[in-house]
Amino acid sequence: MTDEFYRIQRLPPYVFAEVNAMKAAARARGEDIVDLGMGNPDGAPPKHVIDKLAEVAAKPTAHRYSASKGIPGLRKAQAAYYKRRFDVDLDPDSEVIVTLGSKEGLANLAQAITAPGDVVLTPNPSYPIHHFGFIIAGAAIRSIPAVPGPDFFDRLEKAMRYTVPRPKVLVIGYPSNPTAQVVDLDFYEKLVAFARDAGLILISDLAYAEIYFGDTPTPSILQVEGAKDVAVEFTSMSKTYSMAGWRMGFAVGNARLIGALTRVKSYLDYGAFTPIQAAACAALNGPQDIIEFNRTLYKARRDVMVESFGRAGWDIPVPMASMFAWAPIPEPFRQLGSMEFAKRLLTEAHVAVAPGVGFGEEGEGYVRLALVENEQRLRQAARGIKKMIAKA
Repeated sequence: MTDEFYRIQRLPPYVFAEVNAMKAAARARGEDIVDLGMGNPDGAPPKHVIDKLAEVAAKPTAHRYSASKGIPGLRKAQAAYYKRRFDVDLDPDSEVIVTLGSKEGLANLAQAITAPGDVVLTPNPSYPIHHFGFIIAGAAIRSIPAVPGPDFFDRLEKAMRYTVPRPKVLVIGYPSNPTAQVVDLDFYEKLVAFARDAGLILISDLAYAEIYFGDTPTPSILQVEGAKDVAVEFTSMSKTYSMAGWRMGFAVGNARLIGALTRVKSYLDYGAFTPIQAAACAALNGPQDIIEFNRTLYKARRDVMVESFGRAGWDIPVPMASMFAWAPIPEPFRQLGSMEFAKRLLTEAHVAVAPGVGFGEEGEGYVRLALVENEQRLRQAARGIKKMIAKA
């Protein structure tokens, strides 16, 4: 059997796999690698959340199949979060669904709403599932700028006017992974108006809603009047509550889109383990100290990274949100490209990063740095980088 499977042919080799293999080999040799590659939080959820997990898991009835769309209490808790955080009203039964992390939700929504040959507009550079969730579903992708500059809506209008067939879906994500770009409510108002006129479905990825470093909280697209007519939004508990491995996320918004995702998921899974969903309720409904703690933690790490890497000779643009910095390759190494630079950084400075090209061709020339190591380790990384730059 030599023929490639159809969907596998549409997926290029995973860009991060080579760097990850090198990182694993280096650690197997006993090398100390400062890992800034994966956005994998190093903290733990609050104690009351873990206690709730253990309490419910101790019940014999908790180990049966759960509910694919999420237990009612958790859907109500997410609706309550949107009300207090964004002043957005949601119907827990028709406008909220629990997903196995936002990544699974995005991929399954793509399966639910995409026909082969549909055109989907996605940011470039962007989190890979924004592209490949739809590619797996059979769509064609047209890129738009990830950074909403002055020409954003002009580019969007041209994409709608000149693409055949006419684009059906637009994916956005702010604060952005990987660029850490943020937008304000005015941007969302213009976008919703554009989508309603164009008959375009909007999918917003708000995974980093609570990790912002300015005085103005990150907005939701659903704060715009009429947004629920065209938009669905994904959030995640991974970074907000340090629950990445729990795989707990949500999609909320347009009832028709939520209904389509609900129907597809009903064939694919029985939902997350019930004790995990109960613990997620405790996180959303209980004390919210962890949110401010994590925000302060990532801001402090951001400041240490920007300052120490800058003194080492690598100027890092200051991210205003997310747990990432999006950094141009230092001048002495720019000709290498992001993949080769990431390899050099790993072998010479013992620092692992994510090559920008892994987020789309427009990411070439950059690397993504995750704020997932403590301040001491970040300074250790800076020392290794300083030596590498000095040798160059």
